[in-house]
Amino acid sequence: MSDSTNNPVTINQRRTLITVGLGLAALFPFLKFGFLRKSKNIISCSPGGPEPKTFKFLTEDGKLVEVAATKIHSSKDTKEKISNKEVIDWVKRG
Repeated sequence: MSDSTNNPVTINQRRTLITVGLGLAALFPFLKFGFLRKSKNIISCSPGGPEPKTFKFLTEDGKLVEVAATKIHSSKDTKEKISNKEVIDWVKRG
């Protein structure tokens, strides 16, 4: 029989190799989920430029229409709210 099977240097090399291998295997989840995480690029899928902002309104006859926001004039000086009675009268009228 050969003496190389009982050589203490070979046994220490095997233990070192196993220890290093297990250490790397234990670090793999941290490397995969922590340090190697790629940033996700968000790609806009809308064709052309941005669409103009529109608002949907009901006309007096009950039709739904879309109006561009540029066509609506905001009246900042008259912030008058409509009353419930006026809304009910408007609905009954239509």
